[in-house]
Amino acid sequence: MEYVTLNNGLTMPQLGFGVWQVGEDEVVPAVKKALETGYRSIDTAAAYKNEEGVGQAITESGIPREELFITTKVWNGDQGYDNTLRAFETSMEKLGLDYLDLYLIHWPTPEFDDYVDTYKAMEKLYNDGKIKAIGVCNFEEEHLQRLMDECDVKPAVNQVECHPYFAQTKMKKFCRDHNIYVEAWSPLMQGKTVLEDEAVRNLAEKHGKTPAQVVLRWHLQNQSIVIPKSVTPSRIEENFNVFDFELEEEDIKQVDKLDCGDRQGPVPSEMNKR
Repeated sequence: MEYVTLNNGLTMPQLGFGVWQVGEDEVVPAVKKALETGYRSIDTAAAYKNEEGVGQAITESGIPREELFITTKVWNGDQGYDNTLRAFETSMEKLGLDYLDLYLIHWPTPEFDDYVDTYKAMEKLYNDGKIKAIGVCNFEEEHLQRLMDECDVKPAVNQVECHPYFAQTKMKKFCRDHNIYVEAWSPLMQGKTVLEDEAVRNLAEKHGKTPAQVVLRWHLQNQSIVIPKSVTPSRIEENFNVFDFELEEEDIKQVDKLDCGDRQGPVPSEMNKR
């Protein structure tokens, strides 16, 4: 495993396991397999409706709590100061944890203008020692800047859609300049076109790796945190086995050239679903 140090000094595994769109019936064996494979960072969310299963898998794994890094997120409909405090307690009850490593705002939902109050509630939880780090998901530069202007604790992480076809170069620079880590969701473009790209396949052949492993290595060497998802045991292992090779500088440039702005998910400034 490779690790990063967040802006408050907290150490976080650079490769984690995501459980978006993993149902309750699949999440327990998937998370247990991930933990057996060597993952120690698990990323869930209230909106995924699988926090209880994640908590069950953590308990059944027998791994000491201090060895794990657990992330969850407050959903759009639970934003606002008091609502966020309640949502946090609900998530903690479902996860069966007494503290959280990272708590994120899932979307800024600018139409409702609750994210500053939401973040201030997270600051309280952070200052009370219930959360080790706080951050956001899907925030654009203007939303991040407002938090930095109006709140006291700088976000540690901004989790955004990121893959070679949507590389988030401008966001990465902004976050790097402000000592905020970018965390990539949908890092493999949900297994779509990018894994069939000729450049990626050529690099996979060159290094004796799979296209997915090449893309994950690209993320890691771009200093991004990355959270691939799978429920297939062999893929869970494949996605973890990315620490025994490195892409050369020219390899990285080949992947960088693939960026074409192909966003798969919602535009954050337009996403106001509750």
